[in-house]
Parts: sequence; structure tokens; C-alpha cells
Amino acid sequence: MTETWSTFWSIYSNLVLTVGTNALLALSIYLTLSCGLLAIANAAFMGIGAYTAALLTMRAGMPFPVALLGGMVAPAIVAYLMGRPTLRLSGVYLAMATLAFGEVVRILILNTEDWTGGALGLNGIPQLTQWWHVALAVVLSVALLARMRRSKVGRAFEAIRLDETAAGLMGVDVVAHKMLAFTMGAVLAGLAGALNAHLTFFIGPNEYGFDRAVEILTMTILGGIGTLGGPLSGAVILTLLPEVLRGLKDYRLVVNGLILVAIVLFLPRGLWDPTRVRRWFGPRERRV
Repeated sequence: MTETWSTFWSIYSNLVLTVGTNALLALSIYLTLSCGLLAIANAAFMGIGAYTAALLTMRAGMPFPVALLGGMVAPAIVAYLMGRPTLRLSGVYLAMATLAFGEVVRILILNTEDWTGGALGLNGIPQLTQWWHVALAVVLSVALLARMRRSKVGRAFEAIRLDETAAGLMGVDVVAHKMLAFTMGAVLAGLAGALNAHLTFFIGPNEYGFDRAVEILTMTILGGIGTLGGPLSGAVILTLLPEVLRGLKDYRLVVNGLILVAIVLFLPRGLWDPTRVRRWFGPRERRV
């Protein structure tokens, strides 16, 4: 049994840990969506966290916990500065603004070769991320968000998502809560980037572009934002699906796309729809 587990872990450890980092990314955009913000800057925040943490360990010789902290603080500061003017927008305009910000970050990385390696990326990052780092980060994030959902802040997020104007009339500080959701999402994305950078040995600017931003958004939409189980299940599915379909070779991406389209068409509220979950797993009504 021990030998079987060792063989499995030696082959699939990176995949399992990638599921964990993707779960953090899905939770990061779940935060903004739960407050009614269609922001697509999470891939950029992930890149800022990844490069900050990697540079702290490679160039400054900082210990891993300090690098992780830096990977969370840097995107939080950027999110706060960016959010002041940007969060006045809503809907597709906010999505376009945050998407443009992601491209700005990618271009800055490409043009700062002395620090970031430019198009070649950073190579030789110490592989310091252990399985329990990722597991602990996911567990603590889920526990924090679950507690927040039941708090006054969580109820304010829900009110803003349903009707921003009505929430403001009821005394909710809409701007402050939006800023909180945006900044917390940046912290989680930065943490995922820092952990991933010290897992994969190499990072490059193209890893944090438009494709990654859409992938993160798809994870959360696929699972649904009704519960915390939605983003987690979406992250697991989108991470494992390419591996499951690996045998299809050239047709893998086609089947992958068809599955996602089918889910969006027939399960518009995501796989983890609270109403459907209660109907399937809740107590059955007795017929008299």
C-alpha cells in the first residue's frame, strides 16, 4: 500500500497540488462575484504574487513564509490602488477595465528583463511548496469565507449583488464592501501564485494573460457561486478534465469545450446549485 501511494504521489503530486492552487484562484474570483463585481484581474494578481514571492526567495534570500506574505501583500496593495477609480464601473465596463489591467501587468513583466527575465521568465525557482502548504491554505480560506458568508459582511455582499442601489439605501457602504471583496480576492490570487511559483520551478508572463483569466472565471461559473462548494468543484473539474481526456489526443480540447458548453446550457446556475443540492440530498417530504 505504501509503495503504491509513493508511486502515485511521485507521478501525480504536481497535478494534485495544482488542484489546490486552482481552488484558491476560483475562491478569489468567487469573492468578487459574490459582491456583484465582474472583475477579471485575478490572473494578473496571481502573476504579481508569483513574481513577488519568487524574487524574494531568489534575489533577496528571504525565507518561504516571508515570500508567501509578500506574494499576498503586493497584489493587495495594487488592488487597493487600482480599485479606487476602477470599482466605480460595473458590468462589462469593469470587466474590460480589469482585463486591460491584466495586459498592462503582462507587458510590464515583459519589459523588465533585469528583474523578471522578460519573455524568458524566471527559471530555477526553489521548489519549496509542500502538500500541506496548499492544503492549509485551502482549508483556512474556505473556513474564513464560510464564516464571512454568515457574517454582516457576507450579508452586505449578497445585498450589493442583488441590488446595489437598494443596499446603499439600507445603509450598506457599497464602495467599502466592493473594495474589501476586490482586495481579498487579490490576496487569495496572490497566495495561489506564490505557492504555484515555488511548485513549478518556472514562471513566465504568458501564464497570467487572458487565457488564464478566462480559465479562472470559468472554474467559478462552472461550479456556481451559490455555495463555497461551487468554486471548489469547478476548480477540480477543470484541472482534472484535460488529464482524463488525454487519451483523445487531438480531440481532447474539442470534447473539453463541448462538455463545458453542455453544462452552461443545461445547468446555468452551475453544478453546485443550492436548490438542486437540497432537492437531491435534503430530507424527503412524507406523503400522507
